[in-house]
Amino acid sequence: MAEDQVTLKIEGVDVTVPRGTTVLEAAKRAGILIPHYCYHPGLPVSGVCRMCLVTVEGAPGLQIACAIDATDGQVVSVFDSAASDARQAVLEFLLINHPLDCPICDQAGECELQDYVFQEGRARTRYSDYPKRFSPVEDFGGDVLYVPNRCILCTRCIRFMDHAAEESVLNVSERGDRAFIGIHPDAVLDHPWAGNVVDLCPVGSLISKDFLHKAYAWQLDRTPGICTGCSQGCNITIETRDNSIARLRPRTNEDVNRYFMCDHGRFEYRWMNSGDRIEAPLVAGADGLVATDWSQAIARCAEIVKGVSGKAVALVSPRASCESLYLVRQLLQDFELVSACPVEVVEGEQPLPGVPNLALRSERAPNVEGAARLGHGAEYDKALEAVKDAALVFVLDDGYSQFGDDELSGSQNLIYLGTSLPDAARNSSVVFPMSNAAEEDGTYVNRDGRVQRYMQAKTAPGMARPAWWITGALLSEIRGTDAPATAGEVFDRMAASESAFAGLSYETLGTQGAFASKASGAGVGCDS
Repeated sequence: MAEDQVTLKIEGVDVTVPRGTTVLEAAKRAGILIPHYCYHPGLPVSGVCRMCLVTVEGAPGLQIACAIDATDGQVVSVFDSAASDARQAVLEFLLINHPLDCPICDQAGECELQDYVFQEGRARTRYSDYPKRFSPVEDFGGDVLYVPNRCILCTRCIRFMDHAAEESVLNVSERGDRAFIGIHPDAVLDHPWAGNVVDLCPVGSLISKDFLHKAYAWQLDRTPGICTGCSQGCNITIETRDNSIARLRPRTNEDVNRYFMCDHGRFEYRWMNSGDRIEAPLVAGADGLVATDWSQAIARCAEIVKGVSGKAVALVSPRASCESLYLVRQLLQDFELVSACPVEVVEGEQPLPGVPNLALRSERAPNVEGAARLGHGAEYDKALEAVKDAALVFVLDDGYSQFGDDELSGSQNLIYLGTSLPDAARNSSVVFPMSNAAEEDGTYVNRDGRVQRYMQAKTAPGMARPAWWITGALLSEIRGTDAPATAGEVFDRMAASESAFAGLSYETLGTQGAFASKASGAGVGCDS
């Protein structure tokens, strides 16, 4: 065995872990979850909840598994009578003043207090004759409400603000049974990353105003996604109810965002729920745009593309997938191409100081790097100027671009792929209804060059389809190639032909992503 490894026995299971691993984390490797409240892998250990008590052979008394390192030859019992009785006593103590709010609590169904009481708690209380303490709900500011009656004083929120956000505005006020989480009298919880205290709270004590009473945990479907708020590429979980996004939460990726996400990204779901959508393909007729089916719209668009030559302009969204951006360039490769995407750049970044290389980035779009590697330039104003004398204008927009009323008015043959139809695009020759990032599978490349998958979380409205499906169908109609059936098929084609994605495959990206080559794409930009 290597010197940096230790082997111990937990509940009769031999586990080998790196030296310095806590017993609690070692138990996870063995498939054993030791109950805990105050411990979180992204925060300093405090050991205040006393819930992770275990028996360690040879040690005096019970030990807290979150604060002791695994050692070679150690024998740990998690479910023996001594440890189980101690944890049951801790739970009984926590429930003395805890209200029976479960039917109305936002944390119901994903509450660690519920889970552990069901698993190890007493069948009945011994404190039925005593009134419970009551304190009113407090508004901490920002998106956070504090319900002190439910608080178990795990101090996760305090440690996050102290060590991750490095803004010490929370503390444990008072002592004994009067203790509660206090906030500095001159402060509010409006830090750009403050919403993480809601995610960290193991019970329903810190709750989100935005999510308040929207859904129970068991009513939500959960899908892995990538935040569209900036170029950091934070991994998230998209939670939907009745085909509408209810909230976004951080998903663990140690190499990108660890366990956290910023508040800007947390509220980036609202544009994905917009009801102002194109629901059917449209083609220009004598009386303006009229609805048609996919086959007629594809055929009409192919006729236009094959009937013109010379300069083409592509205006694409930095929220579009790599697959879509790749196929747009393939579709227009026979033209003198001017291609660009708009990127909102905000002065200054908003870092999470206690976590290296994690910030709300200045580039407020998820696929800036992917667009650049696939030859879509950044000089958007020049591309807009080129619209006036272009033989073909191809727009891929999910509402990011915010076109002015006359910005596309000079275009001769305008092909518009979009989620909604702005006034500027009403002179289009063909309009295709496009799904947004929550309604399709695809990939983004973050600012560090990591290629990451996101997955479809809800159904697109009407006849809307992913942009990669639409451009793939156009390529098939024009050149007779096989139309792609999945985003993975497009990605693997792209990886085979683009040096920036060489060696990658859609399947091996998994849910954590992988680094792309540092080689750039073909370099077809606004100034090409």
